Amino acid sequence: MAHDTRETARLRLAALTARPAAGGAPAYRLAEDAALLGRLLAVTGRVWADAEDVPEITVGDIGAALSLFDGLRLQVDRLESQVVMEARRRGMDWRQIAQHQGLNSSQAASQRHQRLTTRLEEIRQGVR
Repeated sequence: MAHDTRETARLRLAALTARPAAGGAPAYRLAEDAALLGRLLAVTGRVWADAEDVPEITVGDIGAALSLFDGLRLQVDRLESQVVMEARRRGMDWRQIAQHQGLNSSQAASQRHQRLTTRLEEIRQGVR
């Protein structure tokens, strides 16, 4: 998917989800954690005009950021699975889903969803 198409999708979804869900909703927690990581990256990547203004980033801060990734991955996988299931419920075929995911074929989209579903079920059962 082209960059401008992704940006259009982001804007469309931002308008749709302008009001966040309750604090406990997985999608909201995912957004909060991703925002925290984004702010950390912004702080570490920013060029500071005055060395005294640079916030101190500790090893503990970096460790805290690293600890968020497993949860983020799991939540992103769950959300992707739910969105694909919703797409199928609303009549989208695998070719359309593949196109939006940047995949080359309907088979690739279907296989990706199957791998994702299997992984999530293994995590739920404690196999992974």
